[in-house]
Amino acid sequence: MKILKFSIIAILSVFLFSCKSSSGIITSKEVAEKKGVYTGKSSTSAPTKNARTTSVKNNEESSKTSRRIKINDDEESDYAVDTENTPYLVKQLINAASEYEGVRYKGGGTTKQGMDCSGLVSTVFKTYDISLPRSSFEMAKVGKKISQKEVQKGDLIFFKTNGRNVINHVGLVTEVNEDEIIFIHSSVQRGVIYSSTKEPYYKKNFAQVNRVL
Repeated sequence: MKILKFSIIAILSVFLFSCKSSSGIITSKEVAEKKGVYTGKSSTSAPTKNARTTSVKNNEESSKTSRRIKINDDEESDYAVDTENTPYLVKQLINAASEYEGVRYKGGGTTKQGMDCSGLVSTVFKTYDISLPRSSFEMAKVGKKISQKEVQKGDLIFFKTNGRNVINHVGLVTEVNEDEIIFIHSSVQRGVIYSSTKEPYYKKNFAQVNRVL
């Protein structure tokens, strides 16, 4: 009698367990994986090829986002161009330089407390992780020397203003017209200002233009 009772209980237990399993109870690793709740050893083992690919892709996207945020706070590409074909990075450099307009001239200066011509240019480019030499003379050796007909926004314009036929002044090109180049620079007399190659002083002392981007 006891054996029969035990057998009946065992049969009922198996039946009830089967019913519960079919109604959604997790009964195996396979089911757990399908439900997305498995936390066994496989979750801490080396990632699969697809997982590694996804991870690398996510890291690349994160890196791109970091760079984009540094240059541009919205979702526009760093190198998206406007109707004038101006790269967004160039626009950001020009905008950054404009923030220093009115800052007084200071030899060797690189802050809003005072800056010289190469200090302005190197500081603005450094903001976007672009390293340039500290002096205008050395900057003139960087990038590609181009003709005035090829000048674009973002190029560097150089002058010889010391009477020794040696480059000693630099500015950042902010606008280009048919016969005129507008640039921002730090002038000894007036600090950070916008000037033009139409001005006799700069027309006379013009040396060259370099493209560094």
